[in-house]
Amino acid sequence: MGIIAALVIGAIAGWLAGQIVRGAGFGLIGNIVVGIIGALVASWLLPQLGISLGGSAIRDIVNATIGAVVVLVILSLIRRA
Repeated sequence: MGIIAALVIGAIAGWLAGQIVRGAGFGLIGNIVVGIIGALVASWLLPQLGISLGGSAIRDIVNATIGAVVVLVILSLIRRA
């Protein structure tokens, strides 16, 4: 069940990040990958900044979305270069 939950959270986070960073979406599979990578980035970055959002599925989605936005912004900057 953990893999399915990670895929669903990744898909939601990737889609939300694609909506926030206009023109940076990658389709369903790409959004899942960006969401999962974003969750990994956020799990490292947010504690470094001293940010803790509690514990729930909503927190996981918010964390993954924040990380996915960071990943999409970096990818957008690389694409433009």
